[in-house]
Amino acid sequence: MADIDRMKTGADTVHQGAHAAAPQSELDSKASDKAKRVKKSRPRTKAYMQNRELSWLTFNERVLDQSVDPNVPLLERMKFIAIWRSNLQEFFMVRVGSLLDLELAKEAIYDSKTGMTPTEQLESVYARVRELTPQVSEDFRTVRRQLEAQGIHQLYPDELTSHQRDQLNQYLKSNVLPLISPQIVNATHPFPHLENGALYIAVRLDNLPEPKEGMSKERRKALRAKAAEDVLMGIIPMPRNCPRTIKLDSEGEGYSFILLEHALEMVADKIFSMYPVKHANVIQVTRNADLDMYEESDEYDEDFRSHMKRILKKRSRLAPVRLESERPLSDVTERFLAKRLGLKRSQIYAVGLPLDMGYAFGLPSMVGPKLAESFVDEPASPQWPADLVRGKSIMEQVKEKDVLLSYPYESMDAFVHLLQEAATDPDVISIKITLYRLASQSRLAEALITAAENGKDVTALFELRARFDESNNIEWSQRFEQAGCNIIYGFRDYKVHSKICAITRRGADGLEFITQLGTGNYNEKTAKLYTDLSMITADPKIGEDASMFFRSMQLESATDDYQTLMVAPLMIKKGICAYIDEEIAKAHAGEPAEILMKTNSVTDKDVIEKLAEASRAGVKVTMLVRGISCLVPGVEGETENIRVVSVVGRLLEHSRIYIFGAGEDRKIYLSSADLMTRNLDKRVEIAWPVNDPHLREKVQSYFNTMLSDTAKLRELKPDGTYTELGHFLAKDAQGNPIAKPFDAQDHLIKEAYIAAERAPRPEGPNFVMHANLSTQVEALVEEAADEMAREREESEAAEPVDREGQDPKPKVEEPKTEKPETKEFEPTDSHVDDSPAKAPEEKKPEEDKVAYATVEMPPVASVEKSAAPSASAQVSVSAASPVASGSEPRTQPVASAHAPAKAAIPVSAVPSDELPPVPRRDPASQSASGRPIEMPAKKKGFFARLFGR
Repeated sequence: MADIDRMKTGADTVHQGAHAAAPQSELDSKASDKAKRVKKSRPRTKAYMQNRELSWLTFNERVLDQSVDPNVPLLERMKFIAIWRSNLQEFFMVRVGSLLDLELAKEAIYDSKTGMTPTEQLESVYARVRELTPQVSEDFRTVRRQLEAQGIHQLYPDELTSHQRDQLNQYLKSNVLPLISPQIVNATHPFPHLENGALYIAVRLDNLPEPKEGMSKERRKALRAKAAEDVLMGIIPMPRNCPRTIKLDSEGEGYSFILLEHALEMVADKIFSMYPVKHANVIQVTRNADLDMYEESDEYDEDFRSHMKRILKKRSRLAPVRLESERPLSDVTERFLAKRLGLKRSQIYAVGLPLDMGYAFGLPSMVGPKLAESFVDEPASPQWPADLVRGKSIMEQVKEKDVLLSYPYESMDAFVHLLQEAATDPDVISIKITLYRLASQSRLAEALITAAENGKDVTALFELRARFDESNNIEWSQRFEQAGCNIIYGFRDYKVHSKICAITRRGADGLEFITQLGTGNYNEKTAKLYTDLSMITADPKIGEDASMFFRSMQLESATDDYQTLMVAPLMIKKGICAYIDEEIAKAHAGEPAEILMKTNSVTDKDVIEKLAEASRAGVKVTMLVRGISCLVPGVEGETENIRVVSVVGRLLEHSRIYIFGAGEDRKIYLSSADLMTRNLDKRVEIAWPVNDPHLREKVQSYFNTMLSDTAKLRELKPDGTYTELGHFLAKDAQGNPIAKPFDAQDHLIKEAYIAAERAPRPEGPNFVMHANLSTQVEALVEEAADEMAREREESEAAEPVDREGQDPKPKVEEPKTEKPETKEFEPTDSHVDDSPAKAPEEKKPEEDKVAYATVEMPPVASVEKSAAPSASAQVSVSAASPVASGSEPRTQPVASAHAPAKAAIPVSAVPSDELPPVPRRDPASQSASGRPIEMPAKKKGFFARLFGR
């Protein structure tokens, strides 16, 4: 909230230098008139709302805090710094770029929640980023020092030994220098176009002779003035085809490397040998990426895909919004670059760390498994869903019961197999699906293409305007069209952000519908990093609604005539507000009233005001909000009954859950929509009810598990700040923890492994592939047989591990035709029907997404068996499975959704000798910002920690 006050008070100083030539009296008069106009038209603000941009920066600061969390392995901490950088770059490209466009508008524009102008918001954003920049620089230096102590050395030119310097010079001479394209810039040489996000070495050159001995003071001064007027710069673009990191010889078993840009800085004097080099620095320009997708769309006779291709070419040449340098620029160089790029000095930052931190994601593989093992999260793979029998027809199982998949704890493979089955089922008539973000290599997409090749009616709605995925979607849409799919692009004025797939087939009694609805994208890669929920149902009413949805999309018409689904922009906000009104009425009648929400962001003013109304009526509201929250909880007389908490951890929380009411009659909805105006009013989104009792229990248990977190859960306070990490960890009177931190994400990973281990498995392949198989499906069938045989051999050779207090072979209810094998517990990535794993592609700069989850890791070969906690707090464990039978105690009780803000969430007490060490707070162990600096101990194995070993 203090940031908002600074924004409002700093508005009058924004353009002090814009009219320097005008008389002071005239400026005073114009300023007075402008102030009156602003004051008169500025909307009233409310104490329980805050600015969206500042709230986002606070979210990104929580991401950065993971880089100093002693419970996070060192190499993972470096990744969080990289994620912070990537997030911030996209924020400037999109949000700051949009504000700069609004700043040019002739009429006054105000933020609906805080009444601030675009200029006020920009100045406060610049100031807040300037405050955070030294903090991230310090965190980077801290992690780098700690990695050096463990044998991983990131070197700079002045730290090289003579041997390493000779080795580097030889490497550059042979592999890099022939590929670079340096150029000079002065009054007669044009300033080059600096690409968005690309790295350049800016070299200040001197084209004047060196002052000679005995030269007069006046002459020296004249030379310096001349040099300032006629600046000569050298620009070295980073060569595109050279590795970013260069391995150098290291003493002992350690690993030493230097970044390519630092190596080029070292030889800048050789590259520009004809000029004296004053200094060199690494720079990066961020450009506006807020494109108008329909600009000039009526001027050309072209389809929308061709139009998007043409528009995307403009992105790389849009106006700069920020310039960054690795170290502070000289005053002359800064003024020179600011003038050439059209930037204010407030838009130039010296960051104190590598400008592109993407190399951090490759460090574990570069340094090798032996060195990296103790400093990364041990791999955990999505597991086969416990509610589905592997190898059995997915369609037949869905006809018997609704299925809820919880990513990434459970695998998307079950849904992929459903599409593969539908592609070859002669009774399937059509498959219709919305596609927002596809992986660059997608078995899901290949299954749809196979279906079209086999004569199915396949309709794919591609959203070509999915920001930073436009090119990938264009390429996939072309492939789909070539395969015979019917391609549509959705609405002109609304992005289609819904995630729905409708399969129609002929049954014995007429048409049958199988519908999948999800909170996240159909992207196999992000499904291993983002937490999402995916429901598959044979409910005929939902199937009929799905058919109506696709018919509306093809006709580009919005309707609210759905039986079960709520579809934005006409229904979701109205429906949510109506359900909130029901809870308000219950509270007025003295009945129990409760609202639970899990979403990525809350920005919509109407929803915020309705929730504040509910709070004033006495309705208890608990919100799990990962990112932006324009709603400020705990404001006296307004939002006292609202609690906003956030979890930022190993995985990116992405699912949306909306629960209204208490007890058995509560209404549970899942949705693709956040509580943002863009989602509720400007996009096509879907929300759907969860009516199956078993699935309702899963969703509620998942919500309760997240609220029980004591490792990553943080609460938003009335002043706009968040509680510290570990705030909810139970402590004694001296402030020492009396329980182990409970990490909800780690807990859910563990329970998914346990559930998959105990789930029944067929003795052999039981799925049926029909005629007309495509090449891709034939490969899958062949591999499935080989994989099943290998798993069976490994299972027969493996010895069962006894469980404490259980029989070596726990009893599992056995299907009549299938033989369960409970002593196997392979991860999903190696199950019988998987296609060959493909090496991850190197990420292009323009494909970076706002995400803070760690990168995809290889599957785990096996997991230790141990006593399993109750599954009542886990989405992915079936209530009918042994793990949910209640035979084993919970590791953590579920906290009340409305525990007092400052009260520790109750957790199981453990002996003091098993507690983690308390971070020391003495000055010697603190950073300049007051955050603790700790050298981590060797990390125990991930599953050793999960299973309590």
